[in-house]
Order: sequence, then C-alpha cells, then structure tokens
Amino acid sequence: MIGRILLTLAAVAAPSVAAAQAYVCRVPERIEAPRADLPTLQQPRRVLPIGGYTLAVTWAPQYCRDSGDRASSQFQCGSGNRFGFTLHGLWPDGKGKDWPQYCTSAPILDAGEIRRNLCATPSAQLLQHEYAKHGTCMGVAPREYFGRATALYGRVRYPDMMALSRRPGLTAGQLATAIARANRGMTANMMRITATRQGWLDEVWICLNTRFAYAPCPAHQGGLKPSQRVRIWRGGRG
Repeated sequence: MIGRILLTLAAVAAPSVAAAQAYVCRVPERIEAPRADLPTLQQPRRVLPIGGYTLAVTWAPQYCRDSGDRASSQFQCGSGNRFGFTLHGLWPDGKGKDWPQYCTSAPILDAGEIRRNLCATPSAQLLQHEYAKHGTCMGVAPREYFGRATALYGRVRYPDMMALSRRPGLTAGQLATAIARANRGMTANMMRITATRQGWLDEVWICLNTRFAYAPCPAHQGGLKPSQRVRIWRGGRG
C-alpha cells in the first residue's frame, strides 16, 4: 500500500469540536528533496532574542482555491488528500516588532524527516523553509523543531468550521472567540485572524509565550480587527 492514511476527524473532544487537521492524507513512497532556503536582501539573516512564539495554521480549502494548480501544491490539493487546517509553522518572535530569522545555516531535510511531518505541513519545500527561517533561530535540530511545532499544532481544537462558514455576517472576533472556546486556556485576544484581500479566511496565528503557553498577542502583530467580516471557503463540500 502506498503511503499511509490519517483520519483525524474521528478524534473529537465534543460533538462540535474536532482535531480537524488532516481529513485524509496519503504520503507517497517517494519524497522529492527540497532545495536550500537561504536569506536574501529582502529576507536577511537576523539574530535577535526571542520574546515569544507564533503558531501559524493555514485554512487549506482557501489555500487550494488560490494555489491548487501549482505543481508545488499537488500533494496537498491535487492528489486526493483533503485537509482542514495545516501547520504553516512555529515562528520565534522578537521582543519588539522585529523577529529573528535565518539565524544559522540549515541542512537539507532528509526524506524521513519530511515524511514524518508531511501530513501536518503538506509541502517538502515549506518544511525546508520553516526550519531554515525559523527553526535555526531556536537552536535545535530539525527533529526537535518539528516535534515541538507538530505537538503544539496537534493539541489545537477547532469549532465546526462548516457551520461557521454559513453564519451570516461572521466577524474575525466571532471566529476567534469560537476557536478560543474549543481550547482550554485560550482567549480570543491570543490569536490573530488573517484573510485574503477578498475577505476569505487565510490563516490563524496563535500567540505563545516563551514557555509555549497561550498568551495575548502583541498589538503590532496585525491581522483583522475583531469587527471585520471574514468568510470561510468550504471547497467542494457545499
């Protein structure tokens, strides 16, 4: 049998609350090696003290709506796999508006490391990018970085996103409140909701302190204002 199948929707904490990350994920036998991800003039190396972290998760139906025809998106969007929220990454934040990035050189991730994490972050190149840009600033090896990131990602629970997608006039604040209610110790001000220019849900950024506990987000972090409308793309599921 080629790859494996993850069905995490079956693991529910309550009737309307789920660990709905990968609905169906099959990892292929052959894993393509990513290319090196290096700092640039626009994204330079920046070594700064860590003041906290952001756990960024992406709403996959919207990502596939926007990017599903790209060759790099075929595993996530064109191979029969289906995802809810995917793990974008775990990002060290600075103590001010700037953040550390590309702190040291990063090895090319081996196929085993990619295979272990592909159902959370369904792109080998994105995995390479996340470790190079963010993981190197945490001073840990790839396995430790991805282990921490996927553990944090795996504990997040979500409300019924399909029901929320049908709610008239849904605001970013209402979505954040619904997510917070599904997670012990989380409040709406501990996350930022981001959207496309057309107002469709793009990502949720969950703020963490230096102990990786949920924490209020800094004012400068951005995202939608709580009163702003946000729509949720349901994909082909109606």
